[in-house]
Parts: sequence; structure tokens; C-alpha cells
Amino acid sequence: MYSVLVSGASVAGLTLAYWLRRHGHEVTVVERAPDIRPGGQAIDVRGVALSVLDRMEIRERAALARTRLRGMAMLDGQGNELWRSTEMTLSGGRLDNEDIELLREDLTALLYERAREAGAAFVFGDSLTTLEDRPDGVLAGFESGGSQRFGLVLGADGLHSRTRALAFGPEREFVHHMGSYVAVFSAENFLGLDNWEIWLNKGQREATYCVYPVRDNSQLRITLGFRSAPVAMDHRDTEQQQSLLTERLSQVGWETPRLLSAMRRSPDFYFDSMAQVRMDRWSTGRVALVGDAGYCPSPLSGQGTSLAMVGAYILADELSADGAGHPAAFARYEARMRPYVALNQALALHNLDNAPSEDALEEAKSAIALDR
Repeated sequence: MYSVLVSGASVAGLTLAYWLRRHGHEVTVVERAPDIRPGGQAIDVRGVALSVLDRMEIRERAALARTRLRGMAMLDGQGNELWRSTEMTLSGGRLDNEDIELLREDLTALLYERAREAGAAFVFGDSLTTLEDRPDGVLAGFESGGSQRFGLVLGADGLHSRTRALAFGPEREFVHHMGSYVAVFSAENFLGLDNWEIWLNKGQREATYCVYPVRDNSQLRITLGFRSAPVAMDHRDTEQQQSLLTERLSQVGWETPRLLSAMRRSPDFYFDSMAQVRMDRWSTGRVALVGDAGYCPSPLSGQGTSLAMVGAYILADELSADGAGHPAAFARYEARMRPYVALNQALALHNLDNAPSEDALEEAKSAIALDR
């Protein structure tokens, strides 16, 4: 059994903490934010990831929290309706499938509860500053001061992973920009939408909006995106990011002024590039990566949540499989996950210009087995 530090308390880190504890490991989760992060868009749990929810005994609760959208409409840059559908939404796919679309914050609340019940310890408001890989463990240094030795350090800290930077090298070597930026935030339902999703697409995705109601139609989740080459900025500088969005989108039309005004007031604004993380290996010594930190497929895949949950399950499974030690466990984890990751990253690249076929999506959702 290992003493494990998990860096990051979102989908991958919380799922990993739960399964490591189920297998008997000692687990501490460190998270930069002061608590589980609020906000975020609706995400999808699909394919084999639904079986992870089953095994965690929270699938029914996740299904109760799912979005209740009845369909969607696509608008042009002037706000004219181009087409509508009551069979699907672009955010969640077909309305008649078994996939579960729910708010990211609702899923992380369920995962956090299960990880705490399993006995994982949590340290909020702190993050890694150093990692020293030694024969007897990893000496981890923290922003709050001091250090502690762990048997393993597992990075589940997202696209801008501090763990990856400390153990593998600078972000520029692994993060690949996909030609656009996206913001997500919440607001009151000032558009009066009733379980109906609105998309606006101007000029070959020059600007793309997605707006839909949540919380019994009392709130909106708003996604604003625009095409762009990489822009130099601090990914934590909210003022800079909101100014950039205002500059790029102010001439789009439709409800843009109200959307940008709501953005400025939102308590949970998020902004980042559409990007993939591509790495030749996900482990070095006693450090390994899971989820977006190691293999972010980008939101264009619709599979980031499922990859994170399945990757966490399989990593915990391999670390607990036998007495061969962590090098063999990390190698088996990579061997099992790489084909699944490759399919889903390819799905996102295809989706830059064309919607993938139903067959391609189904293959990407389930092209891995949870059991060895």
C-alpha cells in the first residue's frame, strides 16, 4: 500500500482518491482553490464512464441531477433562427441516449462526497511548489511552506498542471493550441429560456455562443468562444481575459451586450484555450498524470469527463493489482489507456471542422474495458 498525494480536486482527482482509498491506500488530496470549485459548463458522462458511476454507487443520483433540455435552436450572427431540433442538443448529443449530461459542479459534489466517505484527506488553498523524487518516495514542497514525503504523487491538476511542469517540463512542450478560446460562466436567466438551448455561430466559428438554462430555469450557463491564434496571457488574470472577450465579441450582435455585462458580474467565470495535452509518457519515477493533466482531449471531444473518470479508475486498479510495484503499474495503466485516449483526441480533431459520425462517437465512448 502506498501513501499517495493527489494534486487536484476535480473530476479526475476525486475519482482517483475514491478508488485509491477503496484499494486501501492512504490518500491526501491537495487543491489550490479554497473549496471544491463551483461553476462550469454541463459535462457528459458517457459509455464506459457510466460503469464507473455504477461502481461508485452514484449513477442514479447523477441521473437525477441531469439537465432537462427539450431541444435547441441554431442562430446566425444576427440572431435569426437557422434550424432547430427536439431530438438533440449540440452540448449533450441525442436526448434519447443513456448518456448523463449534468453540471460539472453537481458531478464534483457527488465525487467529493464519495471520496470523503472513503476516507481521503483534503487540503484546500494550497498547491505544489517542488517535487524531489527519491528512492524511498517523493518529497513534495507546498506553497504554504514545509514539505512532506509520499510514496507516490499523482497529478490530476488539469490543463495547466503544476505536477506536470515540475516532473516533466514546461507546458509549451505538451499543450497544443487548437485555434480558439472559450469562456464559461453563470448568470440569472435574463433570456427567459425554458429548458431550451441556444447556439449562435458567426462566420466559420469566428464567434460561437452556447446558452442554456439550469436549476429549474432560474440560471443560465453561458459559453462564449472565438477563433484565435495563441494569445499571451496569464490564465488566472480574469480582468485581462474579460477585456479580450469584450474586444473580440462586442460587434457580434444578438444579445452580446447583455451577455458581456453578465460576464462581468459572474461569480464563477472561467476562460481558457481549446487545447490538447499530448505526451509520450504519463509517468516518471514515482510521479504519474491522469485526466487533463496527461491527456486533455479538449472540450471539442465531449469526452474529457469520461476520460478523466476512466483513467482514474484504471490507474487506481493497476496500482493495486499485484506486488510488482509502481513502475509496472504505471506501464500497464498507459498500455490500457493509450488507445482510448488516442481515439478521443482524434475525435476532437475531427470535430474542428465536421461533426463526427455516430459510429465514431460510439467507438470513442466505449473502446476500453474496466476489467483486466
